[in-house]
Amino acid sequence: MIPLMKTLEKNAAKALKHNLPRNEILSGDCIEIMKTLPARSIDLVFADPPYNLQLGGDLHRPNNTRVNGVEDDWDKFASFAEYDKFTKAWFLEARRLLKDDGAIWVIGSYHNVFRMGALLQDLGFWILNDIIWRKTNPMPNFRGRRFTNAHETMIWAAKAESSKYRFNYDAMKALNEDLQMRSDWTIPLCTGQERLKNSAGDKAHPTQKPEALLHRVILSSTDIGDVVLDPFFGTGTTGAVAKKLGRDFIGIEREKEYIAHAKQRIGAIKAGDDESLLKPIEKRLEPRVPFGQVVELGLLQPGTVLFDNTRRYSARVRADGNLVARNHAGDHKGSIHKVGAALQGLPSCNGWTFWHFENKGKTWPIDVLRQEIRSHIKE
Repeated sequence: MIPLMKTLEKNAAKALKHNLPRNEILSGDCIEIMKTLPARSIDLVFADPPYNLQLGGDLHRPNNTRVNGVEDDWDKFASFAEYDKFTKAWFLEARRLLKDDGAIWVIGSYHNVFRMGALLQDLGFWILNDIIWRKTNPMPNFRGRRFTNAHETMIWAAKAESSKYRFNYDAMKALNEDLQMRSDWTIPLCTGQERLKNSAGDKAHPTQKPEALLHRVILSSTDIGDVVLDPFFGTGTTGAVAKKLGRDFIGIEREKEYIAHAKQRIGAIKAGDDESLLKPIEKRLEPRVPFGQVVELGLLQPGTVLFDNTRRYSARVRADGNLVARNHAGDHKGSIHKVGAALQGLPSCNGWTFWHFENKGKTWPIDVLRQEIRSHIKE
């Protein structure tokens, strides 16, 4: 009975995969189109919904030239209540479409992000982070009556508190020069060649997001082949980045002009064909290798002297995989991590990257020996 159930589940998954309009832009109202998609079929939702800017009158620069802001009908709502009703409706559909371990990202300004955050919590989503996108080149506050609005806020939320959402921690750390990625991201506004223009030479979309922003969102929260839904697709930044990273996308957009720009843009992108270069780094899933195994396999001999990259500290390898060392505080014996921390007077230490050895006149971190063992385990 169990093999039969597995076969049925596999066939159902295949059918679901074929029913999804992967890598397509669907034209029309986002809520109505979302209702036609199968439940629990989406890995990630990224949404850049209308901001409901509540603009009153034209805005001019000091030289009296008019600022081209967001003045489109899609950003206009009669009241906060109407905006909340619209937001709740598409949130409910997004939650229905997300897999149980799926997640959602929404971006907004001070006009709407707090309303979205409250609704997300009311509907059962579990907020994981709020990310501050700090713009290096924000539009000035021309009237001089407020602070320059130099950031937008993104909310990252799991479908539920119990969701086993994906977070590619090591990939984010690698993007940030091997430091933990923070929740404030400094990225410039979309300008130059990346900014799409219409036939008149004006911005094709008033709030086109930079690809760098979506690169970080999609790389952090998805795996190769995952489906990313963008219900406010605009000129296709989500689709463009998803294609480059080996993910599938579904875009929903009601403005024909935006769809035309998005299709042209995405069609010109050549997707990467080397999956190994697109797959997120997941160090935590690699096989565990104790340092003692390095000694057992003869990659380091008992008595070998290890040292840090400055050669300030040193220790000798014992046959049992522990280290022994001495400094002004006395003798130290223990794991590569414990001894490294004790010598430096620190609470912790990653011994794999701290300790080095010498071979044929070259200095190597002992982590290369762990990687050599892991490569044989994978084989």
